[in-house]
Amino acid sequence: MTEAARRLDAEWLRTAPLADLLAVLDRAGEEARVVGGAVRNGLLGEPISEIDIATTAVPDEVMRRVEAAGFKAVPTGLDHGTVTVVAAGRPYEVTTLREDVETFGRHARVAFGRDWKRDAERRDFTINALSLSRDGTVHDYVGGLADIAARRVRFIGNAAGRIAEDYLRILRFFRFHAAYGEGAPDPDGVAACIDGRAGLDRLSRERIRMEVLKLLVARHSVPALAVMTEAGLLEQVLGGVPLLASFANMIKLEAVLALSPDAVRRLGALSVSVVEDAERLRERLRLANTEFEGLASMADGWWRISPELGEPGGRALLYRLGPDRFIDRVLLAWTRSPQGAADNPWRLLATLPVRWTAPAFPLKAADFLERGVPKGKRLGAALRAAEQAWIAADFPADSRTLAAIADAALRH
Repeated sequence: MTEAARRLDAEWLRTAPLADLLAVLDRAGEEARVVGGAVRNGLLGEPISEIDIATTAVPDEVMRRVEAAGFKAVPTGLDHGTVTVVAAGRPYEVTTLREDVETFGRHARVAFGRDWKRDAERRDFTINALSLSRDGTVHDYVGGLADIAARRVRFIGNAAGRIAEDYLRILRFFRFHAAYGEGAPDPDGVAACIDGRAGLDRLSRERIRMEVLKLLVARHSVPALAVMTEAGLLEQVLGGVPLLASFANMIKLEAVLALSPDAVRRLGALSVSVVEDAERLRERLRLANTEFEGLASMADGWWRISPELGEPGGRALLYRLGPDRFIDRVLLAWTRSPQGAADNPWRLLATLPVRWTAPAFPLKAADFLERGVPKGKRLGAALRAAEQAWIAADFPADSRTLAAIADAALRH
């Protein structure tokens, strides 16, 4: 395929420190270009979070040049040709052009090269294989510009072959389609993902977790997950039947309440009904402890929550859970209720943390010691009984009521 090119008028390309770094690398017989996600996002008008650079220079030459220019060079992946250059406090991954010598999953044996076309052809999707010269010229060797225009995610070359190189590309295909695609995903890509799905079982759970959590917060995650469900891929990844309606409702509720998309909260809506579901996901996705604890909290009795709790019941729940877990559990219950996102009673319950902050329990051990309660189990029991009575009384603050609660706790 011949190269297609166009111009990208990008202010960030002409701004230090990137412009200075490219000037150092893109001279004296070597060429350097911005590659990958920054080029894709620049063309799509999407935010750019990180900028990667490819170069014809070998790693030793990259390090020599950047250090002579006053930048810091960190040899983060010399075997794969990658040097992390820190310029003005910002890291840039600079990688020498590569060619596959042998391909066997993520551990393909590569050699350094100088051929931009061959380097592009070894990448995963056409929209990720574009490169950008420092004069703003976009280079396309695989049809990525046409796919950018169509917002289409398509494997480079033979889809089955690309997947066999790294089975994580199955999940990346749906994640990138959910983030950047429009309409139905590429049918050849879907078919290849289905054919290669047994390879998902070979992947580390940490890598699967990373892709799943990114997919759940992508712009078009609902239709992408629907296709994965129809293909039998999502149940294979999660180990249970996905609850797509609850997931779609969670996205609507986040929007109605102006909440930032939360991958763990959405995972709960998609996959959690009981605490055992959270335990299953912890194992299958190698979740962090905080992620598992959040899911387990969501699952713990969500079906008992409704606007019928009223303000006192809501405050009691908020006191026990704290604001974040209160919101997550209430939203999970709301996603599975017959009322929709416009329901005002549910909204009032979900926004309770905005209107009310739980106070600290005002009675202390000293209040019971001065009443003659000895230290030990009896003191702990008295404190627990008093706290429950204080919650049931809707968190009174006046000293007379608190004294009565303390006295009553002694009789338990």
